Amino acid sequence: MERSNFVDQIRIFCRSGHGGAGCKHFMRTKFNAMAGPDGGDGGRGAHNCTGRFGKDIIIEVPLGTIARDEETGEKEVEILEHGQEVIWIKGGRGGLGNAHFATPTNQAPEHAQPGEPGVEGWKVLELKVLADVGLVGFPNAGKSTLLSVITAAKPKIADYAFTTLTPQLGMVEYRQGRSFCIADLPGIIEGAAEGKGLGHRFLRHIERNPVLLFLIPADSNDHKKEFEILVNELEQYNPELLHKKFVIAISKSDMLDDELKAAIEKELPKNIPHIFISSVMQQGLTPLKDLLWKALNE
Repeated sequence: MERSNFVDQIRIFCRSGHGGAGCKHFMRTKFNAMAGPDGGDGGRGAHNCTGRFGKDIIIEVPLGTIARDEETGEKEVEILEHGQEVIWIKGGRGGLGNAHFATPTNQAPEHAQPGEPGVEGWKVLELKVLADVGLVGFPNAGKSTLLSVITAAKPKIADYAFTTLTPQLGMVEYRQGRSFCIADLPGIIEGAAEGKGLGHRFLRHIERNPVLLFLIPADSNDHKKEFEILVNELEQYNPELLHKKFVIAISKSDMLDDELKAAIEKELPKNIPHIFISSVMQQGLTPLKDLLWKALNE
């Protein structure tokens, strides 16, 4: 299998620094041996008049990354904007020195705070691809070929299942200098919601696509059933995916005559827009862009 440097999920152990303890100290001068408490504060862990702060560790991640706590599954951070910075694992706060505890009745406090402990635990970083349109279909439906002809992306294309093992992104140039992003996602199979095939690694990438383009090849044995299987897998994984906008494209349509197209149209859902295309013959691609742009901007 061809190796890829694409990583969309990783498990890491994180530990932030402990806060420094506050200092208990009394100032002495040449003329005053008891000039009062002047103990400094401890520094923030990972960030003594005041203790030195620990050094921050910055993890750069691609847009669309989610950080979760492995034990609870709770989402702690989500990066959706370029340049966004979030303090994820806070260092322990430094303790206060004894200078903070001086009062009129206790001018020589012997107390200083200890630093707070840091935080540690196993975390999971997970990438969900950000794209306007997600390509959904069985392996070998023609998704990679379509992406290669309507964008500048160059995905691997071959005549066997699971050619696409990682998401591929491309920008579609539209009219008047406008554009939108489309993602070719690893092919889905029946049972993907239960983890079969590429399973959840595929399905989570479509959660952020507002429009889903279902690609069904013209030579499918049952176009209606194929579409229903795809929709069922989405529903089993996350029912909210059914609220997205759907578009159906029948690929490899250069092998169809008008009579066969009419027969296929009768099988397709009436409430979902559809189009016949051929990526190889460059047929129906401009109307497809129009259909996707309309779905994105309705």
